[in-house]
Amino acid sequence: MNIVAYCRVSTNKDDQLNSLEMQKTFFQEYADKNGYNLIRIYADEGITGTKLNKREEFKRLLRDSEKGLFEMVVTKDISRFARNALDFLREMRSLKAKGIQTRFITANLTSEDSEMVLGTLALVAQEESANTSKRIKNSKRMNAEKGKVPNIIYGYDKIIGDYFNLNINEKETDVIRQIYNWYINDEIGASKIARMLNEKKLKTKRNCDWTQNGVTRILTNPIYTGRVYNGKEEIKDFLTGVRTKKDSEDWLLTIREDFRIIDDETFDAAQKMLNRNKEKFNVTGQRNSAKHLFSTLIKCPECSYSFRQVRRDGRDYATWVCSGRNSKGVGSCDNRTIIPEAQLKQEITTYLHNLAKDKQSFITDAVKNFNKIYKSQDENTLSQIELKSNLKKLQNKRVKIKEMYQDDAISRDEMREDLAKLNKEIEQIEDKLKVVEYNLTKGDMLEYVLETTFKNINLALDLDQMTNEQLKKILEKIEVNGDGNVYIYLKMFTDIGLSQSVRVYSNAT
Repeated sequence: MNIVAYCRVSTNKDDQLNSLEMQKTFFQEYADKNGYNLIRIYADEGITGTKLNKREEFKRLLRDSEKGLFEMVVTKDISRFARNALDFLREMRSLKAKGIQTRFITANLTSEDSEMVLGTLALVAQEESANTSKRIKNSKRMNAEKGKVPNIIYGYDKIIGDYFNLNINEKETDVIRQIYNWYINDEIGASKIARMLNEKKLKTKRNCDWTQNGVTRILTNPIYTGRVYNGKEEIKDFLTGVRTKKDSEDWLLTIREDFRIIDDETFDAAQKMLNRNKEKFNVTGQRNSAKHLFSTLIKCPECSYSFRQVRRDGRDYATWVCSGRNSKGVGSCDNRTIIPEAQLKQEITTYLHNLAKDKQSFITDAVKNFNKIYKSQDENTLSQIELKSNLKKLQNKRVKIKEMYQDDAISRDEMREDLAKLNKEIEQIEDKLKVVEYNLTKGDMLEYVLETTFKNINLALDLDQMTNEQLKKILEKIEVNGDGNVYIYLKMFTDIGLSQSVRVYSNAT
């Protein structure tokens, strides 16, 4: 009889290797003793069996069960198979329906035994998992009440093995005070402060270059006034593991005067200045203001930041540069392109003018090409179910990346880089989904959208008279790459699920 084994191993790499080798030996000896042919061991990382969607190897086992490769699944005990009683019964029944037996070695039971007995044992395993979750939750709550401190925080050094104390780093303390002085007294913005720190060859706690975000975190972290906050999130249901944010009044506050670096008056002054400037910038470095015609419209494909307007002293004309490179330093982004605002206005106006002049021809060709492209791709187009499945995987991966950052597994810059790549993939799948869901092969919706958009284009022939809000009804975005090529994305295309761009000019200086 061909059999497979299922187990879970430690997330620690060294322990994982030892655990997996031991379990291989255990299952191989079991197979040899009973005359079975062990063809594979499926091993998931981690100690929890409450969430099936987290167990990739178990899901692979279920997929392989469709192929007729084995007749029995063996596992040490019920808690290893699943600690969620509903999952346990459902998957055991699914295997049984395919003629595959499940054997629980420790309990000396199989899926052929009474479901009442098996279900009861599964409930016991689930209750044990619930109790474990409660103990962990209580432990975290007690640590929060005592004032557990962050693992990595600029200005302090972690005391190994001590969750509740930090040593002040005097060298980093001087930098923190300098940041507050520059921001409050000299009225220097966070992005410029980051550049100044980088020019001084100073590094963050993770030995990275300073960024606008990093400076903003220094200016907003209350730990520098001796206040440690814990309990900002909680897990409501141990079976789902979903984290929910708690209201700020429910956070746990511990006062630690020995942690104080900044006095309350200085900290409050910084918060007032940040609030005053929040309409111009948010903490991610992207401009919120719609003050300028092209605000938030010009994007950098290299680092995903928006371009920002720059006016040099003594000059009466504006240019646009990548705000990522501008705020994080020249080493953070290779896009050196500088866009003269007057030239950008002229080129876009010329393009829109020609578009409006040849409106009917443009609409006819656009609909024709659209139908031709999607008809030729129809046989290769993924089904709606597959697209949604792929989209869900990418969205889950995006959540995982954010969780890794929250757990200090990756830096903010690494998170931003990974999210930028993921967001592009997600956008492409969402575009394809729109095509499938709207069934646009006849071009009916496309023609309607084009007709509506041209009404706005007729109003855009003089950009000097337009607002940022009006321009955004026509343009989805303007993309400027490191080679100086400028592309515009018409909103009429993105509204129907197409990411179609037009290059309006190149070799910008």
